Parts: sequence; structure tokens; C-alpha cells
Amino acid sequence: MQRILPPTQAWPLFDVAGTRRIEAQASAALPTHTLMRRAGAAVARLALAVAPHAQRVLVVAGPGNNGGDGFEAALHLHAAGRHVHVVLLGDPARLPDDARDALTRAQAAGVAIGAGPMPTLRADDLAIDALFGIGSRRAIEGVAAGHVATLNALPCAVLAIDLPSGLDADTGQPGGPACVRATHTLSLLTLKPGLFTAAGRDHAGTVWFDALDVAPDNAAATAWLGGPPSRAAPRRHAQHKGSFGDVSIVAGAPGMTGAALLAARAAHIAGAGRVFVHLLDGCSIGLDPLHPELMFRPLATSDAGLAERTVVCGCGGGDAVRAVLPRLLSSAARLVLDADALNAVATDSTLETLLRARAARGLATVLTPHPLEAARLLGTDTAAVQADRLAATAHLVRRYGCVVLLKGSGSVIGAPQRVPVINPTGNAALATAGTGDVLAGWLGGHWSSAHAGDAMDAAFAAATATAFLHGQAADLAQRPLLPAGDLVAAMRRTADLAALG
Repeated sequence: MQRILPPTQAWPLFDVAGTRRIEAQASAALPTHTLMRRAGAAVARLALAVAPHAQRVLVVAGPGNNGGDGFEAALHLHAAGRHVHVVLLGDPARLPDDARDALTRAQAAGVAIGAGPMPTLRADDLAIDALFGIGSRRAIEGVAAGHVATLNALPCAVLAIDLPSGLDADTGQPGGPACVRATHTLSLLTLKPGLFTAAGRDHAGTVWFDALDVAPDNAAATAWLGGPPSRAAPRRHAQHKGSFGDVSIVAGAPGMTGAALLAARAAHIAGAGRVFVHLLDGCSIGLDPLHPELMFRPLATSDAGLAERTVVCGCGGGDAVRAVLPRLLSSAARLVLDADALNAVATDSTLETLLRARAARGLATVLTPHPLEAARLLGTDTAAVQADRLAATAHLVRRYGCVVLLKGSGSVIGAPQRVPVINPTGNAALATAGTGDVLAGWLGGHWSSAHAGDAMDAAFAAATATAFLHGQAADLAQRPLLPAGDLVAAMRRTADLAALG
């Protein structure tokens, strides 16, 4: 059994269909009831670890195999000397075979099981959510919804088996208003994507994993939960600034110069050899006094260099970005499109055609939309994007032929012919203006300094590594709010720590 976050490695994630296949294959190769008995024992071990002083344990069991896991856990906790009370939702006679066997075993051991009132629990006691797990994808209603409300109102910790009841395992979205907010979740057999994106992390609490001694086929994973990126090779003595590429920041419409400066500062610290700033407000400034190494140039004088540069376009770009996008889409060697550049593409079929043509020419592009920008690119609304973030990312990848970094809780990174990655780092401290500009700029600088090899692979790796570091900096900062200007410095500290090992 392992705790998943903070991340120390990449993990394969399996949707409900994939999990069912793995479960069926394992069950066919093992003696009857083996998986459920392993699951119940694992839940009991974790329960004793996270609530060692609990005297009373409430198990709220549903009418399927999630309930059976609860019965098995109750049996072990009863044997460990805890006062266990199981509230059963549904008809015992209609339980699946594995769950019926677990119920019989628990009853024979003397576990109190019934549909009566729930016991009063104290802060150091424990409740176990064994209602539905991945077994229900509809809104929870009626008596079951009342049980969810009771669990959410308890003063003690709540341990969800496999998945908080009411949360969609594939999308991370609650099926309705009734959804368990667990303190801990023990995911069994496989890790599910919904635990790590959309509302998943808010409902799952601390996520633990037990594979139940079953080795899944990682090649069939639905997605991967990203792990720490590989450590960059040390810079060699003979290298110079030209070895790490040039970045052009095309951004900063009137009133939005700060967005360009945030992106440029991040790009330089991320590793770019040189950073040029092309302001879209008529070059209102010619110097960043805090970072005088940044070079301000009118875009018209730099066209010849675009074929070799990494270009970050759109941060605070306003309407002015539309006029320069045709040149950038046609010429830039590597292109990061953010914010207003994405909005321009979404409303201009000519720009969309130029963007799609880049992939055919072997030129890689990374799109970094937040959910509203993604909705505009897809011609839908934010609710539709958030309803299935993996599917929305895949749709963007297919439509534009680009690497896509869909920002938000559990940012999703997708690319053509590649399994998507869900980023495991980050928190609400990043929910402030300018943090997306920092992400785009850092991505450009990182990509510029390490773009060797296949263009799409390099773009995908840069997007995945940047998302991880961006979120990790916020996690390590341990602050309720991390302003964008502070985020650049926090990412530098985090990157330095990673380099030191």
C-alpha cells in the first residue's frame, strides 16, 4: 500500500472499463472471493493506520461489491477490537456473490449489521464509505443521499473505499449534489483518473493505493499520473548562451505589459539562452529594471530569427495579437499559444487553418488553455469541458494536431498518438492573475533549452515537466496565495532543489 501524493513516481491510471477488465482477468486466475478478501484486509490496515485511536467504526455499505469490501473490512476491524457498526443499504438477498460471502463471514464473526440508526461518533473515531465506489455513475438520491449527507457531517475522518461515493471515476465530477467528501481514499486494484482531476482531489482527500497483488497491463492505461521529470543533464563547460536557444515573447497589449514581463522573466530563468520581448502596445518600455538581461525589440526587426526560436504568444495580447499571429504560425520553429492568442484562433478560421498546418510541416505547437479558452476552441461551454477534462483534451489534440495543456485542478497534458498525463501537483494558491503567464513563459524557456529529438516528443515533455514544476512550487510554498511575481522565484527555488537531488 502506498500514498500517492506528493508524487514520487508516475502511475498508470485506468478508467472504469479498464478496471473491470483487470478485475475480471484477476478473478478468473484466483480462487473465489480472493480479491474482495484482499481488499477488505487492505481497507482495515489503512483504517487502523489513519485512525489508531478510534474506538467506534461506522461502515456505510451499499448494495454492490463496494459494500462487500466494507463487510470484509468490518470483519477485520471487529477482530482488532473496534466497535464496528455496519449500516447496510439495500436487500441482503440481492447482493452479488462476493459481497454475500463477505456479509455472511462478517455476521458469523459477530459484526453488528443492519439498517438502523447510525451510532454517534467522536472526532477520533472513523467512518468508512463503502456505498458505491465505481459501481454507480448516476446521481445519488433518496436514502443513499441521506447517508452521504450523514458521512459529510461527521466530526471524524471518513475513509472511502476505491472512490468517494458519487464521484465519477473517469472524469472526477460528482454525479449530483450528493457526493462524499472523504478524508482518505484507498483506491483498489487500479488508480482512477477521476481521483486526480476536476473535483476529484477535493472529494478524495489523501489518496492511497493497493494493487491487491495484481500487476496491471500498463500499456493499456487510460492516462498517466505524472511523476517528477527526469533531471536535466548538467550544462557542459564548453556550452554558451547559443546552446540553449532564443525565446521571443510576443505579448503585452496596452495595459497588459505585466503579462509579457512575467512570461519573459520565467522564460529566462527556465533556461533560455536569450529572451526577446516584443510588446504589442507599441513598445511602451525598453527595459525591465529588475531583469535588464531581457531584450526589447519591435517584432518587425526579428522576423528572420523566428524560424529558429521558441515563441510564446498571447499573454495579455488583447486584440493586437490577431495581426501578428499569421507570421508566427507560419514561421516560428516552436510555438506556445496562450490566452488571447487562443481566443483569436477560436474565432478566425484562417488562423485555425494555419495552426493545423504546422503539424503537417513538422512544427510543434503547445496550447495552454484554461477551461473557458478550451471551450471557445471547441465551440462549447466551460461546463462541457469540465464534465470530462480528458475527453476535452483529446478533442483539442485531434482538432489542432498540437500538444495541449488544459489547465485547472489536475491539469491534463495530451499530444497526438500519446497517452495523456494528469499533472499531480498544484493547489488553489495558483488561482491568481498572472500565474498562467508564468507557466507559458517557463514552458517556452524550458522547451528552448532542451528541444533536441522528435519535435512532438520534446514539446510534450516540456509541457509535462513545466506543469509539474509550476504546481510543485505552489505546493512547497505552503501559502494560501502565491502572486505571479513570487511564483517565478518559487519555481526557480524548486528547480534548483530538484537539480541538487
